Amino acid sequence: MIRAGARAGFVARGVLYLLVGVLAVRIGVTGSNEQADRGGALTEVAATPFGAGLLWALGAGLAGMAVWRLCEALFGSAGPKGGSAGKRALSGVRCVFYGVSSFLVLAFAAGDRGSGAGSTDRQSRDVTGRLLALPGGQWWVGAAAAGFVGAGLWIAGRAVLRAYRKHLAWGGMTKPQRRFMDVTGIGGGVGRGLVFGAVGYFGLRAAVTFDPKESKGMDDAIRSFAQTPVGPWLLVAVAVGLVLFGVFSFGQAKWRDV
Repeated sequence: MIRAGARAGFVARGVLYLLVGVLAVRIGVTGSNEQADRGGALTEVAATPFGAGLLWALGAGLAGMAVWRLCEALFGSAGPKGGSAGKRALSGVRCVFYGVSSFLVLAFAAGDRGSGAGSTDRQSRDVTGRLLALPGGQWWVGAAAAGFVGAGLWIAGRAVLRAYRKHLAWGGMTKPQRRFMDVTGIGGGVGRGLVFGAVGYFGLRAAVTFDPKESKGMDDAIRSFAQTPVGPWLLVAVAVGLVLFGVFSFGQAKWRDV
């Protein structure tokens, strides 16, 4: 049951990242005002003929992922050193993340359109503003932003080093299947890592300038890549990376050891 929930969670995560990536590609190519984050993805799902059912399925899948991560935090994960304190703590953080994500998606499915579809940019500015208002607020914001930068580097680095292989049933996979996971795993991990890093970078700017308006959520962080010397092409490249990560998640649903 727990394994089935974990695999459903990988599928749900894949759908959301795939949709965010597609939205970001459209932004890079056409300059549209679509929202390339969780809210934009949920809005896209809701607009489909079976949108209501799909939203509930996505929320349930993310809940399954949260339960699996909770079990890992309590009892240890599969693989080498799965019972170490560090890995169990990381699973606990992931449990909270997917639990909150599941709640927001399910709230959106139940009709609370302000819950799952709110702009991550506005939410980021609101949270940053509240933190800055606390004693030592700049340090709190700076620490959280540094965490995002570190997470981005960690995600991209593990992807380049192909660390995901040790979590897959690698020995039982065919050569085309391995190549598929390498292409999507590396490209997807680097793209996802860049987005996390960009969110962290703007969070650090908000901390240094004591200005919550400098903070950006996923949507604005993705759009910021178009402001580099490379222009919209970097945005499109990062967007393709997010699409690849969504596809990689589908592969994890099939071949991940859980």
